[in-house]
Amino acid sequence: MKKLLALALSAAFAFATTTAFAADDYNAPPAGDKQYASCITYSNSNYEGGTAASPVKGQSKAQAFCTCMWNETPEDFKGSLAKFAETSKGKATNKICEKHSDWGN
Repeated sequence: MKKLLALALSAAFAFATTTAFAADDYNAPPAGDKQYASCITYSNSNYEGGTAASPVKGQSKAQAFCTCMWNETPEDFKGSLAKFAETSKGKATNKICEKHSDWGN
């Protein structure tokens, strides 16, 4: 029983570590991606602090947030990333991306 518990805890730790690493290593949206660009524009127009530096090297908070949203939404998502973050369905994704960009609460 102790071996099983230790194995389960090791697996959970490995998953948490891998997930945390992946969040810092998001794929960059393709150059000219309209969904990403729209997210940056909307975020900077409707929220304060988007142009401040984020913990992600070379990215503002809005850029880090929108990169995260671009990566965290499903492949077939075609709507506004920033507006999706404001919905009840987007609440969990918003929380992840606010943490990633160090923007928000």
